[in-house]
Amino acid sequence: MYFKTFFWLATAPIVLAKVQFLGIAIAGGDFGCQIDGSCPTGSTQLPLNNDGVAQMQHFVKDDGINMLRLPISWQFLVNNQLGGNLNSGNLAKYDQLMQACLATGAYCMIDIYNFARWNGGIIGQGGPTDDQFVSLWKQLASKYADNDKVVFELMNEPHDLDVGTWANTCQKVVTAIREAGATAQMILLPGTNFDSAATLPGIGGAEQMLDIKNPDGTTDNLLLDIHKYLDEDNSGTHAECTTDNTDAFTALAEFLRGKGRKGFVSETGASKDASCFTAFCAQNTLINVNADVFVGLVGWGAGSFDTSYVLSLTPSKQNGGLVDNKLMSQCLLTPWVESSDKESEDPEPSASGDSSLPSVILTTEALSTASTTASTTRAATPKASEPVITVQINSDTSVLQTASIPSTLTTLLTAGGSPSDETYSIVLAVPTSTQSQDQAPPSASPTGGGSSSRSITPLLWGCAVLSLLL
Repeated sequence: MYFKTFFWLATAPIVLAKVQFLGIAIAGGDFGCQIDGSCPTGSTQLPLNNDGVAQMQHFVKDDGINMLRLPISWQFLVNNQLGGNLNSGNLAKYDQLMQACLATGAYCMIDIYNFARWNGGIIGQGGPTDDQFVSLWKQLASKYADNDKVVFELMNEPHDLDVGTWANTCQKVVTAIREAGATAQMILLPGTNFDSAATLPGIGGAEQMLDIKNPDGTTDNLLLDIHKYLDEDNSGTHAECTTDNTDAFTALAEFLRGKGRKGFVSETGASKDASCFTAFCAQNTLINVNADVFVGLVGWGAGSFDTSYVLSLTPSKQNGGLVDNKLMSQCLLTPWVESSDKESEDPEPSASGDSSLPSVILTTEALSTASTTASTTRAATPKASEPVITVQINSDTSVLQTASIPSTLTTLLTAGGSPSDETYSIVLAVPTSTQSQDQAPPSASPTGGGSSSRSITPLLWGCAVLSLLL
Protein backbone atom coordinates (compact mmCIF):
# COMPACT_ATOMS: atom_id res chain seq x y z
CA MET A 1 0.00 0.00 0.00
CA TYR A 2 1.34 3.43 -0.92
CA PHE A 3 0.12 6.84 0.01
CA LYS A 4 1.06 10.45 -0.50
CA THR A 5 -0.15 13.03 1.99
CA PHE A 6 0.41 16.76 2.45
CA PHE A 7 0.89 18.19 5.93
CA TRP A 8 0.24 21.90 6.42
CA LEU A 9 2.30 23.09 9.35
CA ALA A 10 0.19 25.57 11.29
CA THR A 11 1.52 28.10 13.76
CA ALA A 12 -1.11 27.36 16.43
CA PRO A 13 -1.16 24.35 18.76
CA ILE A 14 -4.18 22.65 17.21
CA VAL A 15 -4.92 18.93 17.19
CA LEU A 16 -7.65 17.35 15.12
CA ALA A 17 -9.71 15.28 17.52
CA LYS A 18 -12.26 13.49 15.43
CA VAL A 19 -12.96 9.83 14.80
CA GLN A 20 -12.31 8.73 11.25
CA PHE A 21 -15.72 7.08 10.88
CA LEU A 22 -19.08 8.29 12.12
CA GLY A 23 -21.93 5.88 11.51
CA ILE A 24 -25.46 4.78 12.14
CA ALA A 25 -27.01 1.32 12.40
CA ILE A 26 -29.60 0.57 9.73
CA ALA A 27 -31.49 -2.00 11.78
CA GLY A 28 -34.11 -4.56 10.78
CA GLY A 29 -32.12 -7.63 9.82
CA ASP A 30 -31.64 -8.24 13.52
CA PHE A 31 -35.30 -7.96 14.49
CA GLY A 32 -36.47 -10.88 16.62
CA CYS A 33 -32.97 -11.91 17.75
CA GLN A 34 -32.61 -12.74 21.45
CA ILE A 35 -29.47 -12.92 23.57
CA ASP A 36 -29.59 -16.74 23.42
CA GLY A 37 -28.90 -16.51 19.69
CA SER A 38 -32.40 -17.44 18.57
CA CYS A 39 -33.43 -15.32 15.58
CA PRO A 40 -36.75 -16.28 13.94
CA THR A 41 -36.41 -15.51 10.27
CA GLY A 42 -40.06 -14.50 10.13
CA SER A 43 -39.22 -11.50 12.31
CA THR A 44 -36.53 -10.14 9.98
CA GLN A 45 -37.45 -6.72 8.59
CA LEU A 46 -34.71 -5.63 6.22
CA PRO A 47 -35.29 -1.90 5.62
CA LEU A 48 -35.65 -2.12 1.87
CA ASN A 49 -39.20 -0.92 1.38
CA ASN A 50 -39.67 1.43 4.33
CA ASP A 51 -37.28 4.26 3.54
CA GLY A 52 -34.14 2.42 4.68
CA VAL A 53 -32.38 3.21 1.43
CA ALA A 54 -33.54 6.83 1.57
CA GLN A 55 -32.27 7.03 5.14
CA MET A 56 -28.82 5.84 4.11
CA GLN A 57 -28.70 8.38 1.32
CA HIS A 58 -29.76 11.10 3.74
CA PHE A 59 -27.23 10.19 6.39
CA VAL A 60 -24.37 10.17 3.90
CA LYS A 61 -25.34 13.07 1.65
CA ASP A 62 -26.88 15.44 4.19
CA ASP A 63 -25.01 14.54 7.38
CA GLY A 64 -21.64 13.48 6.01
CA ILE A 65 -21.79 10.10 7.74
CA ASN A 66 -19.33 7.61 6.27
CA MET A 67 -20.17 4.29 7.99
CA LEU A 68 -23.44 2.33 7.88
CA ARG A 69 -23.89 -0.79 10.00
CA LEU A 70 -26.18 -3.49 8.60
CA PRO A 71 -27.06 -6.09 11.28
CA ILE A 72 -28.34 -9.49 10.13
CA SER A 73 -28.97 -12.86 11.73
CA TRP A 74 -27.01 -16.00 10.95
CA GLN A 75 -30.28 -17.91 10.61
CA PHE A 76 -31.53 -15.58 7.90
CA LEU A 77 -28.37 -15.80 5.82
CA VAL A 78 -28.42 -19.63 5.71
CA ASN A 79 -32.21 -19.98 5.96
CA ASN A 80 -31.96 -21.92 9.25
CA GLN A 81 -29.51 -24.48 7.83
CA LEU A 82 -26.67 -24.43 10.36
CA GLY A 83 -23.36 -24.99 8.59
CA GLY A 84 -25.02 -24.74 5.19
CA ASN A 85 -24.37 -22.48 2.25
CA LEU A 86 -25.65 -18.93 2.16
CA ASN A 87 -29.24 -19.08 0.99
CA SER A 88 -29.40 -17.51 -2.46
CA GLY A 89 -32.79 -15.88 -1.95
CA ASN A 90 -32.10 -14.44 1.49
CA LEU A 91 -28.57 -13.41 0.55
CA ALA A 92 -29.95 -11.55 -2.46
CA LYS A 93 -32.19 -9.52 -0.15
CA TYR A 94 -29.36 -8.68 2.21
CA ASP A 95 -27.05 -7.90 -0.70
CA GLN A 96 -29.66 -5.52 -2.08
CA LEU A 97 -29.34 -3.54 1.14
CA MET A 98 -25.55 -3.84 1.01
CA GLN A 99 -25.34 -2.56 -2.56
CA ALA A 100 -27.63 0.36 -1.72
CA CYS A 101 -25.30 1.12 1.16
CA LEU A 102 -22.16 0.93 -0.97
CA ALA A 103 -23.80 3.12 -3.62
CA THR A 104 -23.81 6.00 -1.11
CA GLY A 105 -20.02 5.90 -1.00
CA ALA A 106 -19.97 5.00 2.69
CA TYR A 107 -18.29 2.04 4.35
CA CYS A 108 -20.78 -0.74 5.10
CA MET A 109 -20.49 -3.05 8.09
CA ILE A 110 -21.75 -6.64 8.16
CA ASP A 111 -22.83 -7.46 11.71
CA ILE A 112 -23.87 -11.01 12.66
CA TYR A 113 -26.43 -10.44 15.39
CA ASN A 114 -26.30 -13.75 17.26
CA PHE A 115 -24.53 -13.05 20.57
CA ALA A 116 -21.98 -15.82 19.77
CA ARG A 117 -24.77 -18.37 19.72
CA TRP A 118 -27.23 -20.32 17.59
CA ASN A 119 -30.53 -21.11 19.26
CA GLY A 120 -28.99 -21.29 22.73
CA GLY A 121 -25.71 -23.05 21.92
CA ILE A 122 -22.42 -21.16 22.23
CA ILE A 123 -20.16 -21.23 19.18
CA GLY A 124 -17.22 -23.56 19.75
CA GLN A 125 -18.36 -24.23 23.29
CA GLY A 126 -21.04 -26.90 22.98
CA GLY A 127 -23.11 -25.23 20.28
CA PRO A 128 -22.21 -24.66 16.64
CA THR A 129 -18.71 -25.83 15.80
CA ASP A 130 -15.90 -23.48 14.89
CA ASP A 131 -15.98 -24.90 11.38
CA GLN A 132 -19.65 -23.97 10.98
CA PHE A 133 -18.95 -20.39 12.06
CA VAL A 134 -15.87 -20.22 9.87
CA SER A 135 -17.94 -21.43 6.93
CA LEU A 136 -20.37 -18.54 7.34
CA TRP A 137 -17.64 -15.91 7.32
CA LYS A 138 -15.61 -17.56 4.59
CA GLN A 139 -18.61 -17.35 2.27
CA LEU A 140 -19.32 -13.73 3.18
CA ALA A 141 -15.68 -12.77 2.78
CA SER A 142 -15.51 -14.44 -0.62
CA LYS A 143 -18.55 -12.51 -1.80
CA TYR A 144 -17.27 -9.10 -0.70
CA ALA A 145 -13.51 -9.64 -0.99
CA ASP A 146 -13.16 -7.16 -3.83
CA ASN A 147 -14.68 -4.23 -1.95
CA ASP A 148 -12.47 -2.66 0.70
CA LYS A 149 -15.40 -0.61 2.01
CA VAL A 150 -17.12 -3.69 3.45
CA VAL A 151 -16.32 -4.06 7.14
CA PHE A 152 -16.63 -7.37 8.99
CA GLU A 153 -17.97 -7.26 12.55
CA LEU A 154 -17.56 -10.89 13.53
CA MET A 155 -20.34 -11.05 16.11
CA ASN A 156 -22.73 -8.82 17.99
CA GLU A 157 -22.23 -8.82 21.77
CA PRO A 158 -20.90 -12.22 22.84
CA HIS A 159 -21.58 -12.96 26.51
CA ASP A 160 -21.20 -15.59 29.22
CA LEU A 161 -18.54 -17.64 27.51
CA ASP A 162 -14.91 -18.66 27.90
CA VAL A 163 -13.16 -15.73 26.27
CA GLY A 164 -9.93 -17.62 25.62
CA THR A 165 -11.78 -20.29 23.67
CA TRP A 166 -13.80 -17.58 21.92
CA ALA A 167 -10.60 -15.80 20.87
CA ASN A 168 -9.31 -19.04 19.35
CA THR A 169 -12.57 -19.34 17.41
CA CYS A 170 -12.25 -15.79 16.13
CA GLN A 171 -8.64 -16.41 15.13
CA LYS A 172 -9.84 -19.19 12.83
CA VAL A 173 -12.43 -16.84 11.35
CA VAL A 174 -9.91 -14.05 10.73
CA THR A 175 -7.58 -16.49 9.01
CA ALA A 176 -10.42 -17.77 6.83
CA ILE A 177 -11.52 -14.24 5.88
CA ARG A 178 -8.02 -13.24 4.81
CA GLU A 179 -7.43 -16.48 2.94
CA ALA A 180 -10.73 -15.96 1.10
CA GLY A 181 -9.20 -12.88 -0.48
CA ALA A 182 -10.55 -10.18 1.84
CA THR A 183 -7.08 -8.99 2.79
CA ALA A 184 -7.63 -5.26 3.24
CA GLN A 185 -11.00 -4.99 4.98
CA MET A 186 -11.38 -3.92 8.60
CA ILE A 187 -12.32 -6.76 10.95
CA LEU A 188 -13.88 -5.97 14.34
CA LEU A 189 -13.02 -8.33 17.18
CA PRO A 190 -15.69 -8.55 19.92
CA GLY A 191 -14.97 -9.59 23.49
CA THR A 192 -17.40 -11.05 26.00
CA ASN A 193 -19.79 -9.45 28.53
CA PHE A 194 -21.76 -7.91 25.69
CA ASP A 195 -18.58 -6.27 24.40
CA SER A 196 -18.91 -3.60 27.07
CA ALA A 197 -16.36 -0.80 27.07
CA ALA A 198 -16.42 -0.91 30.87
CA THR A 199 -15.14 -4.48 31.12
CA LEU A 200 -13.14 -5.06 27.93
CA PRO A 201 -9.76 -4.23 29.53
CA GLY A 202 -10.45 -6.88 32.18
CA ILE A 203 -12.94 -9.72 32.13
CA GLY A 204 -14.23 -8.64 28.73
CA GLY A 205 -11.23 -10.22 27.06
CA ALA A 206 -9.59 -7.40 25.12
CA GLU A 207 -6.20 -8.90 25.89
CA GLN A 208 -7.14 -12.18 24.26
CA MET A 209 -8.91 -10.59 21.30
CA LEU A 210 -5.94 -8.35 20.53
CA ASP A 211 -3.70 -11.42 20.35
CA ILE A 212 -5.51 -12.39 17.13
CA LYS A 213 -3.38 -11.90 14.03
CA ASN A 214 -3.62 -11.99 10.29
CA PRO A 215 -2.08 -15.02 8.54
CA ASP A 216 1.08 -13.00 7.86
CA GLY A 217 1.50 -12.28 11.56
CA THR A 218 0.43 -8.63 11.40
CA THR A 219 -2.53 -6.98 13.10
CA ASP A 220 -3.32 -4.60 10.25
CA ASN A 221 -7.01 -3.63 10.15
CA LEU A 222 -7.84 -5.80 13.17
CA LEU A 223 -9.74 -3.57 15.59
CA LEU A 224 -11.21 -4.15 19.02
CA ASP A 225 -14.99 -4.08 18.77
CA ILE A 226 -16.63 -1.91 21.46
CA HIS A 227 -20.24 -1.42 22.62
CA LYS A 228 -21.71 0.64 25.45
CA TYR A 229 -25.07 2.01 26.53
CA LEU A 230 -25.82 4.61 29.15
CA ASP A 231 -28.75 3.19 31.10
CA GLU A 232 -28.67 1.47 34.47
CA ASP A 233 -27.78 -2.02 33.25
CA ASN A 234 -26.07 -1.30 29.91
CA SER A 235 -28.98 -2.91 28.08
CA GLY A 236 -30.19 0.04 26.06
CA THR A 237 -33.75 -0.66 27.12
CA HIS A 238 -34.31 2.20 29.59
CA ALA A 239 -35.03 5.82 28.79
CA GLU A 240 -33.01 7.35 31.62
CA CYS A 241 -29.25 7.72 31.21
CA THR A 242 -27.48 7.02 34.49
CA THR A 243 -23.86 7.41 33.30
CA ASP A 244 -21.92 9.28 30.65
CA ASN A 245 -19.39 6.42 30.38
CA THR A 246 -16.47 8.85 30.46
CA ASP A 247 -14.62 6.77 33.05
CA ALA A 248 -15.09 3.59 31.02
CA PHE A 249 -13.97 5.10 27.72
CA THR A 250 -11.06 6.95 29.32
CA ALA A 251 -9.79 3.71 30.86
CA LEU A 252 -10.27 1.82 27.60
CA ALA A 253 -8.44 4.53 25.65
CA GLU A 254 -5.50 4.26 28.03
CA PHE A 255 -5.54 0.48 27.68
CA LEU A 256 -5.47 0.69 23.89
CA ARG A 257 -2.65 3.21 23.92
CA GLY A 258 -0.67 0.96 26.19
CA LYS A 259 -1.15 -1.86 23.70
CA GLY A 260 -0.47 0.32 20.69
CA ARG A 261 -3.81 -0.73 19.21
CA LYS A 262 -7.13 0.78 18.10
CA GLY A 263 -10.80 0.09 18.67
CA PHE A 264 -14.10 0.82 16.98
CA VAL A 265 -17.23 1.81 18.94
CA SER A 266 -19.70 0.00 16.69
CA GLU A 267 -22.78 0.37 18.88
CA THR A 268 -23.92 2.94 21.42
CA GLY A 269 -27.19 4.71 21.92
CA ALA A 270 -29.46 6.68 24.22
CA SER A 271 -33.01 7.93 24.46
CA LYS A 272 -34.29 11.47 24.07
CA ASP A 273 -34.72 11.78 27.83
CA ALA A 274 -33.26 15.02 29.20
CA SER A 275 -30.63 13.05 31.13
CA CYS A 276 -29.31 11.60 27.89
CA PHE A 277 -28.69 14.84 26.05
CA THR A 278 -26.05 15.67 28.64
CA ALA A 279 -24.61 12.18 29.07
CA PHE A 280 -24.67 10.98 25.44
CA CYS A 281 -23.16 14.22 24.16
CA ALA A 282 -20.41 14.03 26.80
CA GLN A 283 -19.62 10.41 25.94
CA ASN A 284 -19.39 11.03 22.23
CA THR A 285 -17.29 14.16 22.67
CA LEU A 286 -14.84 12.11 24.73
CA ILE A 287 -14.71 9.37 22.08
CA ASN A 288 -13.87 11.98 19.43
CA VAL A 289 -11.20 13.53 21.62
CA ASN A 290 -9.58 10.10 21.86
CA ALA A 291 -9.59 9.57 18.10
CA ASP A 292 -6.01 8.37 18.23
CA VAL A 293 -7.33 5.04 19.55
CA PHE A 294 -11.03 5.11 18.66
CA VAL A 295 -11.33 4.77 14.88
CA GLY A 296 -15.09 5.07 14.63
CA LEU A 297 -18.39 5.64 16.39
CA VAL A 298 -21.74 4.15 15.33
CA GLY A 299 -25.06 5.20 16.84
CA TRP A 300 -28.03 2.91 17.43
CA GLY A 301 -30.30 2.98 15.58
CA ALA A 302 -32.37 3.77 12.50
CA GLY A 303 -33.57 1.69 9.55
CA SER A 304 -36.74 -0.24 10.37
CA PHE A 305 -37.11 1.39 13.78
CA ASP A 306 -40.06 3.73 14.14
CA THR A 307 -39.36 7.26 15.31
CA SER A 308 -41.16 6.36 18.56
CA TYR A 309 -38.63 3.63 19.49
CA VAL A 310 -36.90 4.54 22.77
CA LEU A 311 -33.42 4.74 21.20
CA SER A 312 -34.55 5.83 17.76
CA LEU A 313 -32.26 7.85 15.54
CA THR A 314 -34.62 7.35 12.60
CA PRO A 315 -35.13 10.64 10.76
CA SER A 316 -38.67 11.95 10.34
CA LYS A 317 -40.32 12.88 7.09
CA GLN A 318 -40.83 16.59 6.69
CA ASN A 319 -41.64 18.59 3.57
CA GLY A 320 -40.65 15.78 1.25
CA GLY A 321 -37.33 15.14 2.93
CA LEU A 322 -35.81 13.51 5.99
CA VAL A 323 -34.91 15.44 9.14
CA ASP A 324 -32.74 14.17 11.99
CA ASN A 325 -34.02 14.21 15.55
CA LYS A 326 -32.31 16.38 18.17
CA LEU A 327 -30.38 13.50 19.74
CA MET A 328 -28.81 12.67 16.39
CA SER A 329 -28.02 16.29 15.63
CA GLN A 330 -26.74 17.35 19.03
CA CYS A 331 -24.98 14.25 20.34
CA LEU A 332 -23.65 12.43 17.28
CA LEU A 333 -23.25 14.95 14.49
CA THR A 334 -22.28 18.05 16.47
CA PRO A 335 -19.40 16.51 18.49
CA TRP A 336 -18.01 15.05 15.26
CA VAL A 337 -18.35 18.18 13.15
CA GLU A 338 -17.11 20.58 15.80
CA SER A 339 -14.31 18.43 17.18
CA SER A 340 -11.90 19.41 14.40
CA ASP A 341 -12.13 23.03 15.53
CA LYS A 342 -11.23 22.36 19.13
CA GLU A 343 -7.78 22.91 20.51
CA SER A 344 -6.14 20.31 22.69
CA GLU A 345 -2.66 19.58 23.92
CA ASP A 346 -0.78 16.39 23.24
CA PRO A 347 1.42 14.78 25.87
CA GLU A 348 5.04 15.92 25.55
CA PRO A 349 6.89 13.52 23.26
CA SER A 350 9.86 11.61 24.58
CA ALA A 351 13.11 13.42 23.91
CA SER A 352 14.99 10.22 23.30
CA GLY A 353 12.54 8.43 21.07
CA ASP A 354 12.50 4.71 20.37
CA SER A 355 15.36 3.56 18.17
CA SER A 356 13.44 0.43 17.27
CA LEU A 357 10.90 2.43 15.30
CA PRO A 358 11.33 2.89 11.55
CA SER A 359 12.74 6.29 10.67
CA VAL A 360 11.84 8.51 7.77
CA ILE A 361 13.73 11.25 5.96
CA LEU A 362 11.66 14.37 5.30
CA THR A 363 12.91 17.06 2.93
CA THR A 364 11.18 19.89 1.12
CA GLU A 365 10.89 17.61 -1.89
CA ALA A 366 10.47 14.06 -0.73
CA LEU A 367 10.12 11.58 2.06
CA SER A 368 11.54 8.07 1.82
CA THR A 369 11.08 5.15 4.16
CA ALA A 370 14.19 3.96 5.99
CA SER A 371 15.20 0.82 7.77
CA THR A 372 13.86 -0.20 11.14
CA THR A 373 16.63 1.55 13.06
CA ALA A 374 16.94 5.29 13.35
CA SER A 375 20.65 5.15 12.57
CA THR A 376 20.31 3.61 9.10
CA THR A 377 18.32 5.26 6.32
CA ARG A 378 17.48 4.57 2.68
CA ALA A 379 16.88 7.92 1.05
CA ALA A 380 18.14 10.03 -1.78
CA THR A 381 20.76 12.47 -0.61
CA PRO A 382 19.03 15.81 -0.08
CA LYS A 383 20.29 19.02 -1.59
CA ALA A 384 22.75 20.84 0.59
CA SER A 385 20.36 23.75 0.99
CA GLU A 386 17.55 21.55 2.23
CA PRO A 387 17.06 20.69 5.90
CA VAL A 388 16.65 17.03 6.72
CA ILE A 389 14.13 16.04 9.39
CA THR A 390 14.34 12.58 10.88
CA VAL A 391 10.89 11.39 11.87
CA GLN A 392 10.15 8.24 13.79
CA ILE A 393 6.92 6.45 12.99
CA ASN A 394 5.21 4.37 15.61
CA SER A 395 2.76 2.44 13.48
CA ASP A 396 0.99 1.04 16.50
CA THR A 397 0.05 4.33 18.10
CA SER A 398 0.11 6.19 14.79
CA VAL A 399 2.05 9.14 16.15
CA LEU A 400 4.86 10.79 14.21
CA GLN A 401 7.54 12.42 16.35
CA THR A 402 10.71 14.28 15.42
CA ALA A 403 14.00 14.04 17.23
CA SER A 404 15.09 17.48 15.96
CA ILE A 405 14.18 19.93 13.23
CA PRO A 406 15.65 23.09 11.73
CA SER A 407 14.54 26.43 13.08
CA THR A 408 12.84 27.31 9.79
CA LEU A 409 10.46 25.04 7.95
CA THR A 410 8.69 24.86 4.66
CA THR A 411 4.97 25.02 5.18
CA LEU A 412 4.23 22.11 2.90
CA LEU A 413 5.75 18.66 3.23
CA THR A 414 5.07 15.68 1.05
CA ALA A 415 5.07 12.33 2.85
CA GLY A 416 5.16 8.92 1.27
CA GLY A 417 5.20 5.58 2.97
CA SER A 418 3.05 2.69 4.08
CA PRO A 419 1.68 2.98 7.61
CA SER A 420 -1.88 1.72 8.00
CA ASP A 421 -4.73 3.83 6.66
CA GLU A 422 -5.79 5.32 9.95
CA THR A 423 -5.78 8.85 11.34
CA TYR A 424 -2.30 10.12 12.23
CA SER A 425 -0.98 13.09 14.15
CA ILE A 426 2.29 14.94 13.65
CA VAL A 427 4.08 16.47 16.61
CA LEU A 428 7.06 18.61 15.69
CA ALA A 429 9.69 19.77 18.18
CA VAL A 430 11.16 23.23 17.54
CA PRO A 431 14.34 24.66 19.11
CA THR A 432 13.09 27.54 21.24
CA SER A 433 16.35 29.47 21.00
CA THR A 434 15.95 30.01 17.27
CA GLN A 435 12.29 30.98 17.13
CA SER A 436 11.13 34.52 16.61
CA GLN A 437 7.76 35.89 17.56
CA ASP A 438 7.64 37.69 14.21
CA GLN A 439 8.86 34.86 12.06
CA ALA A 440 8.70 35.58 8.36
CA PRO A 441 6.63 33.29 6.15
CA PRO A 442 8.73 30.26 5.23
CA SER A 443 10.15 30.15 1.74
CA ALA A 444 10.51 27.25 -0.66
CA SER A 445 14.19 26.96 0.29
CA PRO A 446 14.43 27.21 4.07
CA THR A 447 17.71 28.20 5.61
CA GLY A 448 19.28 27.66 8.98
CA GLY A 449 19.33 24.54 11.06
CA GLY A 450 18.62 23.58 14.61
CA SER A 451 21.13 21.56 16.54
CA SER A 452 19.89 18.28 17.95
CA SER A 453 21.87 19.03 21.10
CA ARG A 454 19.81 22.11 21.91
CA SER A 455 17.02 21.88 24.39
CA ILE A 456 13.72 21.70 22.54
CA THR A 457 10.17 22.53 23.49
CA PRO A 458 7.54 20.36 21.86
CA LEU A 459 4.98 22.42 20.01
CA LEU A 460 2.03 21.11 18.12
CA TRP A 461 2.80 22.61 14.74
CA GLY A 462 0.27 20.65 12.88
CA CYS A 463 -2.13 17.84 12.85
CA ALA A 464 -3.49 16.28 9.69
CA VAL A 465 -5.85 13.48 8.81
CA LEU A 466 -4.16 11.12 6.36
CA SER A 467 -6.44 10.46 3.41
CA LEU A 468 -4.70 7.67 1.62
CA LEU A 469 -4.39 7.29 -2.11
CA LEU A 470 -4.05 3.57 -2.68
